[in-house]
Amino acid sequence: MQRLLAALASTAAAWLLAGCAGVPLAGPEQVAPVAELSRTPHFAQQERQCGPAVLATLLASAGVRDAGGATITPQTLEPEVYLPARGGSLQIEMLAAARRHGAFAVPVPGTVAAVADELRAGHPVAVLLNLGLPVAPLWHYAVVVGVEDGGARLVLRSGASERMVMSRFTFEQTWARSGRWAFVATVVGDLPVAADEAALVAAAVAFERAAPAAEAVKAYAAVVARHPGNLTAAIGLGNARAAAGDVAGAIVAFEAAARRFDSAPAWINLAQLRLERGDVPGAADAAERALRRSREDEPRWADEAAAVVAAATLASRPGQATR
Repeated sequence: MQRLLAALASTAAAWLLAGCAGVPLAGPEQVAPVAELSRTPHFAQQERQCGPAVLATLLASAGVRDAGGATITPQTLEPEVYLPARGGSLQIEMLAAARRHGAFAVPVPGTVAAVADELRAGHPVAVLLNLGLPVAPLWHYAVVVGVEDGGARLVLRSGASERMVMSRFTFEQTWARSGRWAFVATVVGDLPVAADEAALVAAAVAFERAAPAAEAVKAYAAVVARHPGNLTAAIGLGNARAAAGDVAGAIVAFEAAARRFDSAPAWINLAQLRLERGDVPGAADAAERALRRSREDEPRWADEAAAVVAAATLASRPGQATR
């Protein structure tokens, strides 16, 4: 029986085109001093490499390399994220490519204060700017590596410039015209500090789809450590451990989730793994709890709960072998 993952609520998002070719301005909040991340690599943008150059910068800064241990270059990333028909790179492709290469990519809030918080944590921040006008956009990716004078100026890796200093006013104007979109890409386990719970959980779920199971375990474990009250992350941790072959660890994760949340899918997953390990009484107990929860408050899991109860009942009969 396929293991279950609690469904995430999601909303449709309109992804802007970042081609390199009316959002209100936020207030000019003051930010505490931030040391410039001067060692952040710079990849001078070539034609069709606005998005690829910025993504390469984030991956190199996080220490993410290719399978051979080499730096991941804009040339490598260009066919992954550059869309010739659009003349640029979509945000969704930037996030997906970062995850495929093993980085934990997460959108962060669109405020200078949030950017400064990430910089203090050692995370350069990719931003999408509109250097044109709302009616004639000129999309451009850049990487913020410093905030000066209480937020009066920002330091960016941008295009061919390794150290572009932009006034807060210009930055806010061009960033607002892109919807204030920003993201970071970190080594797995090093969570962004400004991202909220929903963003981190969604990123972990997306990362699990692209990464080896052992890496997904690290991502979910970090999210659960910060947000222990999140059921989706708790179940995701159990699923990732099971996929990685750590059945004992998965049982621990599912049992913790089941007891904390009294969740039908957590009880179902726990029952399945206990059956696989030959713990028929434990499986039967978890299955009955799953069935009770499905009847009381989680009817969507009723069929799965009934199936695992039937499997546990069959396994308990003399002469029956468990999986």
